[in-house]
Amino acid sequence: MESRLNRNLERKSKQRFILTIAGTILILILLLRFGVPLLVNFSLFIAGVKSNSSSSQSANSQFVAPPILDTTLTATNSATINISGNAAANESVKLYVNNVAVDEVKTQSDGSFTFKDVSLTQGGNELAAKAKNGNSESALSDPISITYATNVPALSIDQPSDNQSFSGNQKTVTVKGKTDPNIRVTVNGFWAVTDDTGNYSYTLSLQNGDNKIDVVASDVAGNKAEKVITVHYSQ
Repeated sequence: MESRLNRNLERKSKQRFILTIAGTILILILLLRFGVPLLVNFSLFIAGVKSNSSSSQSANSQFVAPPILDTTLTATNSATINISGNAAANESVKLYVNNVAVDEVKTQSDGSFTFKDVSLTQGGNELAAKAKNGNSESALSDPISITYATNVPALSIDQPSDNQSFSGNQKTVTVKGKTDPNIRVTVNGFWAVTDDTGNYSYTLSLQNGDNKIDVVASDVAGNKAEKVITVHYSQ
């Protein structure tokens, strides 16, 4: 009786073992048939998405070179000026004055651009620009500084005095006076010597009769002050 029970248990154990092996084999077949290709396709899909995303990011973050502002102007007595420059063709260029965006233009086919009637503030003005292509924008260009000034320089003629007379060996006269610092002075069209505080001097040869002395003081912005006196010389 006991031997028969043991045989039944062994037979059932073998059946479970065989079913387990068969089930495992079936699962492996199904996995090989459907699971691996599906896994490969999914991996390729993810890789494609990443590649497309990287390409899109690369396209959207392309390098844009800063524009170049082209001017030799450092000072002016005009409230508005034109600013030109160069960038890549068919880009947008935005102009900043003292860190404030004031205008935007498109470049021409040769990359040139011009900002017209740019307003300046009294005193110093720092100008810079950025170029934009699609979603990408350049860094700020190298800045340029332009001073807007309208004040006329101070000017005095301290010697000689108007209508002063000279004679004999006094064939020359030293014209002296004062202006503001960093001001250019001419006497009858010739450069006078000026010091750091604005004192100037020029030695002028006298001709027989009346001699007009025309003194002009001018700054880099083009503002001018002028004084004219006359001295007399007789041999």
